[in-house]
Amino acid sequence: MVAYGIPQIHHFGTEDKAGYTLVQLIETSNITAHFTELDNGLFLDVFSCKQFSKKDVELVVAEFFAPTSYSTLFLERPIRRME
Repeated sequence: MVAYGIPQIHHFGTEDKAGYTLVQLIETSNITAHFTELDNGLFLDVFSCKQFSKKDVELVVAEFFAPTSYSTLFLERPIRRME
């Protein structure tokens, strides 16, 4: 995945939803994340039209964020050919 431009990072929200949100455009779509301050949570969405390894994403999260626990939801779209 190749970054397109610089990441946008903004702090906003209130109460238990306050935190930083990141948006990084990539050549094949985008990566978004929201970091909640109250519980040090991370909600990450990696969306790409190019296939990628779910395991690679999990390894990067483990390396950079060292979560004590996590759950994942991986949705794979069917390949649809344009005619």
